[in-house]
Parts: sequence; C-alpha cells; structure tokens
Amino acid sequence: MWFIKQGMKYGAALLGLGGLALGIWMVIFMIRPLPMASETIGLQIPAGASVRGIADQLVAAGVLTEPYSFLLMVKLTGSGNKLQAGDYALNTPLQVLSLLDILKHGTFDQFKLQLTEGKTFTDFRQKLAQMPGIRHDTVMLSDHELMQLVSGQDQHPEGWFFPDTYFLDAQSSDVDLYKRAYQKMVQHLTAAWEGREAGLPYRSMYEALVMASIVEKETGVEEERPQIAGVFVNRLRKGMRLQTDPTVIYGMGTRYRGNITKKDLLTDTPYNTYTRSGLPPTPIALPGLASIQAALHPAKTNALYFVANGQGRHVFTSSLEAHNQAVRAYQLKKH
Repeated sequence: MWFIKQGMKYGAALLGLGGLALGIWMVIFMIRPLPMASETIGLQIPAGASVRGIADQLVAAGVLTEPYSFLLMVKLTGSGNKLQAGDYALNTPLQVLSLLDILKHGTFDQFKLQLTEGKTFTDFRQKLAQMPGIRHDTVMLSDHELMQLVSGQDQHPEGWFFPDTYFLDAQSSDVDLYKRAYQKMVQHLTAAWEGREAGLPYRSMYEALVMASIVEKETGVEEERPQIAGVFVNRLRKGMRLQTDPTVIYGMGTRYRGNITKKDLLTDTPYNTYTRSGLPPTPIALPGLASIQAALHPAKTNALYFVANGQGRHVFTSSLEAHNQAVRAYQLKKH
C-alpha cells in the first residue's frame, strides 16, 4: 500500500511538472516572433479547409517551419472551428497569438513593403515586383515610362523614391505605391531645400539629392553623415574631385562583383568621381531623411579626407599627409 501511495504522489508531481512545462512552452510559442520567410506573405485559405490543411499552407508559404506546434496550439486554445477562409496578408513581426487572432476574425491585413535607405531604384522595382497580393501594372514599363507615369516628367528614377514602410490594400496597383514614395521624397526634399544652409555649392535641389545619395552610401552611422557631407562640400568648394568609391561602383553596374580594383578606379564612366570633377549626373541610391538633412546642413569642418577604421566608422583628416598615415594605419595593415 505504501508503494502505491508513493507512486501516486510522485505521479501527481510529475503531472504537475509536465503541466507547468506545457504552460511555459505555450507562452513562449505564442509570443515568440515567427521566423517568416519574407516581410509580407500572401495566404489564401479556401472555404472548407481543414486545420491540418491550413497548417500545411502556412508551412508551404514560409510562415511556419513545421505544422505540429501550430496544430497543438489550435487544439489547446479551442480555435479549430473558428479559422476563417479568405485572402490574407501576413506581415512581420508576427506571433502565433496574433496569427490565430487574424485567422479567427478574418482580419485581412494590408501588404507591407519596407523600402530601405541606400537601396537603388532597381532594388525597389525588383522588390515591389515580388510583392504578393497586389496588381503589378508597371512590370512591362521601362524605367523611363514608369517615371513619366509617376511624375509626369522626363527624369532619371534613381533617388526619387523615399525609403519608408509602405502598406497596400489587396489588389491595389503598384502604381499607387510608386506615386506615394515619389511624392513623399519630393515633399521631404523640398522642405529640406527651403531650409538649407546658405552658401552651399549646389546649383539645384537635384544636386542636393545627388549628394544625399552619396552620403547615404558612404556611411550607415547617422552621426557621421554631416561629417561626410562636410568633407564632400569642402572638396567641391576647392575644385577637388570627390573620389568616392560608391559612385564608381554604381557606374560599373552589373560589372561590380563585390570588390573594387585600381583598374576600376581608373576606368572612366559618367559616375567615376576619380576621373571626373563635380557630382555624378544622377543620384546613386535612395537616400533617407538623415542623409538629405546632412547634405543640406553639412558639418563645419576642415576635413578633406576620410578612411574607414575597420570598425564601421571613419577617421577624418584635413591634409593628404595625415590621410595617408590613416590609410597605412587602418587599411594597409589589413593586407
């Protein structure tokens, strides 16, 4: 009898521990962000779909990595007969708890696109062309035709679309997003241009946009952007060539394979600021607001040079001798 009582005692304890472990697992699984394959995933659940069929769809779409945890969660929460058919746009970050709520209430979310600072117009077009759930009305248009449609002007598209997070309703046109991103850039650039520092060496607002794109590509450190802009403004004022690698890379186009050589620096293109004076003919990327502000409010500095220090930042110098010392200290020692 004693053995039976002890067995029942330990069994109850184990059941209690098992229940606690299950409870902890449920909480973690419900609130942990799902490892979604992309930032927006379109999902169409047909009428009459089984819970297992929905779980398999979520795995196939890249929302879940396996179906079993989701199936267990549906069973434990009693959600099995509450999941609704329909077209869904699932956006990151997404948790299982939020996913169940969306599927139970038929919340047909908007499709999200994150346009990142420093990306090119080509990157933008490719990303938007892959966006699910919307109409791709511009796929067959050339860049020139697209800009005519969006702006009504004969413009090079690079730089004219503001990096931000955009949302589109299902089955809306990609033209809507292009127009919104273009108009947002025009608004930010115009406001910044009107409040610009006096005496800058730009002949137009467009040249400020070109400079902002170069600043964007040169550094990802926000507080360095005015310093980078200050160096380039100083060089323009002195008639010095900008000698900035990102412009060379942009001019290389598809020839760029991740490494820039001395031959590349000496090969003339309209964007090679080692062989040509002044600014390149167009922006080289989509600049964010911080880079636009830096281009129009550059740091007051004597610096004419900068070199990467290998830790994500730059060392600024005002003479060629000091610059060469910095190059030897931070660049040549790596080779």
